[in-house]
Amino acid sequence: MAKLMAYDEVVKRYDPVLGLEVHVELGTETKMFDAAQNAAGGEPNTRLQPVSVGLPGSLPVANMKAVEYAIKIGLALNCTIAKSCRFARKNYFYPDLAKAYQISQFDEPIAADGYLDVELEDGETFRVLIERAHMEEDAGKNTHVGGAEGRIHGADYSLVDYNRAGVPLVEIVTRPIEGAGERAPEVAAAYVRALRDIFVAIGVSEARMERGNVRADVNVSLREGADAPFGTRTETKNVNSFRAIERTVRYEMRRQAQVLASGETVTQETRHWHEDTSTTSSGRVKSDADDYRYFPEPDLVPVAPSREWVEQLRESLPELPIARRRRLREEYGYSTEEMRDVVNAGALDLIEASVVAGATPAAARKWWMGELSRYAKENECALIDVPATPAQVAELSGLVDEGKLNDKLARQVLEGVLAGEGDPRSVMDKRGLEIVRDDSVLEAAVDEAMAAHPDVVEKLRAGKMKAIGALIGPIMKATRGQADAAAAREMIISKL
Repeated sequence: MAKLMAYDEVVKRYDPVLGLEVHVELGTETKMFDAAQNAAGGEPNTRLQPVSVGLPGSLPVANMKAVEYAIKIGLALNCTIAKSCRFARKNYFYPDLAKAYQISQFDEPIAADGYLDVELEDGETFRVLIERAHMEEDAGKNTHVGGAEGRIHGADYSLVDYNRAGVPLVEIVTRPIEGAGERAPEVAAAYVRALRDIFVAIGVSEARMERGNVRADVNVSLREGADAPFGTRTETKNVNSFRAIERTVRYEMRRQAQVLASGETVTQETRHWHEDTSTTSSGRVKSDADDYRYFPEPDLVPVAPSREWVEQLRESLPELPIARRRRLREEYGYSTEEMRDVVNAGALDLIEASVVAGATPAAARKWWMGELSRYAKENECALIDVPATPAQVAELSGLVDEGKLNDKLARQVLEGVLAGEGDPRSVMDKRGLEIVRDDSVLEAAVDEAMAAHPDVVEKLRAGKMKAIGALIGPIMKATRGQADAAAAREMIISKL
C-alpha cells in the first residue's frame, strides 16, 4: 500500500485542484443512434441493432429525445446552448466498441460555459464552473474472467456484452475547481450529488448510481499555493457513489502529497478506485485529446436546435433542487441540519408528498426519518421502496391528531401497514387499537390501579403529584396501552 501523508499536513502544504467529468445515462426508450431498446440488464447481446455493433453499411440517426434531454441538462446548469453543433468520432480500439470509435462531441458541444451552485453540509454555497456538457454514446461492458478484481490484467479470457453499446450519455466537464482547500473531498461529493438531484428533478434519468446510471471520473492535482501553476493530475475512472468520490479525492490528495514531499513527480495517468481497501491503483498513462484523432462524424448532420425550442424547454424546467430545498426548509421550519439529514436519507419527496396529503411537516419528518427509515435499514431497501405511502403516513398522522391513537399505538398501526394489512384506519379497527374512550372502562382501570397502590394514593393526597406516573403505568397495561393518559390523569385527580 502506498505511503500517505496525514490529511491535515496535506492541506497545510498544498492547494488541491479538482476536475470532475460526470457521465449520466439518459432515460430514453431507445439508444442514441439506433432504435435498439435502452434498458438495463437483459440477456447479453440481445438489445442490439446493426448500428449498436457497427455493422458495415449501418448508418446512425440522432435520437431527438436524447438531444432534448441534453439541452435540458445544459439549461439546468446555466449553460449556453449551441445554435449548431456537430458529432465527432473519437478513435480508439477496445473490445467494448465494436466499430473501433465512439461517436461523441469534441470541439462543438451542445452546451458550454455554465455553473452550478452547490450547497455544502453547513449550508455554505460553493460555485462550480462548468466547461461543457456534450452528447455521446456509451460503450459495451467487458467481463474479464480470471483476473484479480475483474481487471483485464491476468484474466484468462474476456466476454463482451453490447447491450449497453449506444446508450445515450451526456458528459458534464467542469473547469478546474479551485479554492476548495480542505473541503475539496466534500465539494466533489456534493457537486455530483447536486447533479444527480437535477437529473431526477428534470426527468432525464433515473440517476441510480448503484446501477451505473451516473458515474464520475475524478481528477485531482496538488500545487504549492493558490498562485502556483497547476500540478500533474490523475484521473480516477468510473467512481459511482458519493462516499467513494469523497474518499477518492482524500486518498489521492494524501498519496500525491507524499509523492511530492519525497521529491518525486506525480504521473499523469488513469487510476482505479478499490472500495474494499479505500485506495486507488494505477491504470494506464493518460491520453491527451490528440491521441484520439477526433474528426467530424461524416454520417451525422449537425444538430441545430431552434431558439424557440430551447426557450420552450427552459420554460418547461421544474423548480430545481437547491431552490426547492431552501423553499421547503423555510416553509416547514426545518433547521439546516434537519434538512440535510432529510435530503441525505432520500426522504424529501416522500415528506413533501405526505404534507400535501395532510400531514404536518413535523409529523411527516418524524415518521419517515424514524420508524420508516429504521425499517428500510433493517430490510436493506431504499426508503422509497418501503411498503408505506405518503398518503398512509398522512392518515396515520391524522389519527394521532384526532386523538384516536397515541404514539405507541400509532407505531403498532404502522407495523400493520408495513405488514400489508391495509391502510392505518383499517389496521387500527382490525387490531382494536383505538384509544379507549369509554369512561366506564377507563374508570374501572383507574379504580383498580388506585386500589392496588394505596401508598401511591397517599403520596398524591400529600401533594406529591410526581408519583402519579406510578398509577398511569398499570392503567395503560390494563387497557393494552389504549387509555388516554391525559384523561386517566384527570380522572385520578378528580377521584382524589
